[in-house]
Amino acid sequence: MTEQAGQHRPRLLAWAALVCAASGVVALAFTGVHGLLVLLCGLVAVVIMAAGGWWALTHHGAPRIVGVVLAVAAPVGAIVLAVRSQVLLLVLLALGLWLLAVALLRAALRAAGPPASMPQRESPAPRRPVLIMNPRSGGGKVGQFRLVDRAEELGARVVLLDASVQQDVAALARQAVAEGADLLGVAGGDGTQALVAAVAAEHGLPFLVISAGTRNHFAMDLGLDREDPATCLDALRDGVELDVDLGRVGDLPFVNTVSFGAYAQIVQSPQYRDAKATTALDALPDLLLGEAGPHLTAVVGDRLDAPQALLVSNNPYADPDPASLGRRPRLDRGILGVLSIRVDGATQAAEVALRGSRATGLTVLTATQVTVHADADRIPVAVDGEALILPTPVACSLAVGALRVRVPRHRPGADPREQERTRPLDWHTLWHVVRPGRRTPA
Repeated sequence: MTEQAGQHRPRLLAWAALVCAASGVVALAFTGVHGLLVLLCGLVAVVIMAAGGWWALTHHGAPRIVGVVLAVAAPVGAIVLAVRSQVLLLVLLALGLWLLAVALLRAALRAAGPPASMPQRESPAPRRPVLIMNPRSGGGKVGQFRLVDRAEELGARVVLLDASVQQDVAALARQAVAEGADLLGVAGGDGTQALVAAVAAEHGLPFLVISAGTRNHFAMDLGLDREDPATCLDALRDGVELDVDLGRVGDLPFVNTVSFGAYAQIVQSPQYRDAKATTALDALPDLLLGEAGPHLTAVVGDRLDAPQALLVSNNPYADPDPASLGRRPRLDRGILGVLSIRVDGATQAAEVALRGSRATGLTVLTATQVTVHADADRIPVAVDGEALILPTPVACSLAVGALRVRVPRHRPGADPREQERTRPLDWHTLWHVVRPGRRTPA
């Protein structure tokens, strides 16, 4: 492809996205009144699904069953109506064209200018790396991927945690530093990652993340391979460094998120680990209706009164919503992400289903500090998924650029094209790509 063709590619993709979106409207128009009726019923079905879901979450017994029936029956009814009206194929074609338009929109924005990646720098390979590994983490990934053998082959000393006793991971990390370690690393969950990362930051040592946990959110946002944690060890011989922010909640570190409210209350239950869905369903009615748990107030520049759930993240997520936080494109911006949820009834639940992060029940902010007050001396808090009880008020902040993270030079998520997948879709931005002589807004 010539340079001139490459310059025109974003605009061509943008026009293609607009054409597909318009074609979807035309396809729906060919269905006539029946198609518009099906579309309207589809939107009504989404509202009923959300309202039924809210009813199911906030009630026990027979009312919960009614809510579940409504949530299931609404979309089924919309599909049956489309079939009986003989417009199902055209409606599906319209939906397919709109999905294609979204894909082309992403491609246009990606071609017009991918988001800036975190800057990286060269650094010498460590000579005395120490890696702390939890053999139980992630269902036994340490053993499954032979992480101990591979790390030792690369010259690292491995400290294997004893699953039968409670161990102070931070103390083990400090001991490793005292014995001359010039790099600390962890193969384990994000909670363990945070504890060792704090020790590495305290002593100015590089930190190595090995994606051997269950979800590995921190590893994902660093661009590491979550499918094969052994590839993270490549950083020992051919790595670069990133300066990453480290979160603080009270006196504790966190690398991902701190949760207050409903989720933090639910994970306190001893039954949660073995029966997550049942435990959550049993607790949610009282929590969502305000009949259980402390009354919270968050100070984030503005005052957020009585959120049902509050999530504070180490740097903001690209397009946060309650269902899927997605990914943080950068971990070095020096700001906290804040997502507050306050849904007071079926109407607001339906709005969340239709508008996502733009619903009035959700508040998305950024801040340099968040302070949570409560009508109790101590409140449940989930720090990187770990259930804790902390004294109030609880302050969250960031140590900007405090953590030197050593990562492999070649890692799948470092490609800006991969990061673009987390960028919020914006048709207004697309129009700037279409219009000649315009630059894509940053």
